[in-house]
Amino acid sequence: MSYLIDRRENAKNKNMVNRRRFMERYKKHIKRAVEKAVDDRSITDMERGEEVTIPAGDVSEPVFHHGNGGERTVVHPGNREFVAGDRVPRPQGGQGGGAGEGEASDQGEGEDDFVFQLTSDEFMEVLFEDLELPNMSKRHLKGTSSFKYEHAGYSADGTPAKLSVQRTMRASKMRHIALNSRRKRERQALQDALLAAQHAGDEVTLRRIGKALEELEKGIKKVAFLDDTDLRYNLHVQKPVPTSQAVMFCLMDVSGSMDQAIKDMAKRFYLLLYLFLKRHYERTEIVFIRHHTVAKEVDEQEFFYSKETGGTVVSSALKLMQEVMDDRYSPDEWNIYGAQASDGDNWNDDSPICSKILTESILPQVQYFAYVEITKRNHQALWEEYTKLEAAHPEVFAQQHIRSVGDIFPVFRQLFAKRSAA
Repeated sequence: MSYLIDRRENAKNKNMVNRRRFMERYKKHIKRAVEKAVDDRSITDMERGEEVTIPAGDVSEPVFHHGNGGERTVVHPGNREFVAGDRVPRPQGGQGGGAGEGEASDQGEGEDDFVFQLTSDEFMEVLFEDLELPNMSKRHLKGTSSFKYEHAGYSADGTPAKLSVQRTMRASKMRHIALNSRRKRERQALQDALLAAQHAGDEVTLRRIGKALEELEKGIKKVAFLDDTDLRYNLHVQKPVPTSQAVMFCLMDVSGSMDQAIKDMAKRFYLLLYLFLKRHYERTEIVFIRHHTVAKEVDEQEFFYSKETGGTVVSSALKLMQEVMDDRYSPDEWNIYGAQASDGDNWNDDSPICSKILTESILPQVQYFAYVEITKRNHQALWEEYTKLEAAHPEVFAQQHIRSVGDIFPVFRQLFAKRSAA
């Protein structure tokens, strides 16, 4: 019988650490479950956790066992049915999976799939993994108080919570060496003299040396193991941090050509964007703009749930975005982003105007602008105008096409995927 003993110290929040390792190990299954959940859920049910199923065969653990040992000669018979690398099918009866399909059998055995529940926070973390706002710049902003603490050495004063045991013991050791080094040298000399007196049989010298050694030992022991002067504390200082302050403009077409199914897909896209911004960016403001022939800045509730509709003049939303930027969001202090969703239908003479506003006024001031066209029809004039913009400004402008609910999350990830450093 052999025993394996794990002597590693338990970390703090051990259960959380183990759960994190488990999630890293089965990330493929978890991401697949999260992406499917996004397609299946309603607009108001996006922040709920999710149940993840992992096949039982994928969670098997290694088993330690003894081999036969020694040198052996074994002949393995071949077969006509399988070759190296083939996967042998499980027995037809009781193969596990918990599906409950097939007929009863008196042969075979298996295990149910492993099922565990993702919390809402874990669900959102997996959902927005590897996403970011492109081209984010950090700026020192007036009136902001963003600081971080950095280690700046050690101090003789501080709170017990910041005590550095290693540095304190080092200071104690240095004090012992400084105070006792002379005494220890004298002690060694007296010990050598004591040995010489013992060989010579000089009793008077032995008593004198013995008394001197006792005095030295008392002096050495009087030096305290730890003194107040030895205490060392970690010193941390505040340093200002450039602030990543951003504003996202959400422009949604609510004209009559946008039927309810298209509007629902647009709302799903913006809800993903809203949750992403709120979770990952503390200093981010969101400006909601709805438009038909006239654009209007609205609050979150009206943006997602208002029933207002009308004709289509897309440039009205872009003009309002420019006005709000000029009034409240200076490009010198803000990272400005825009996201526009439409079915592409627009008043005939308005699409060139949209392209002109973006080229001359908006794109030079924003970090990134994303256009999403939601339609099953062929692309219209607005898409064609924006295609020219994407070719001329690939770093700050991008457009994607959504045809069905299943396209929403892949398109969202493609628009806001982390970019490799140039």
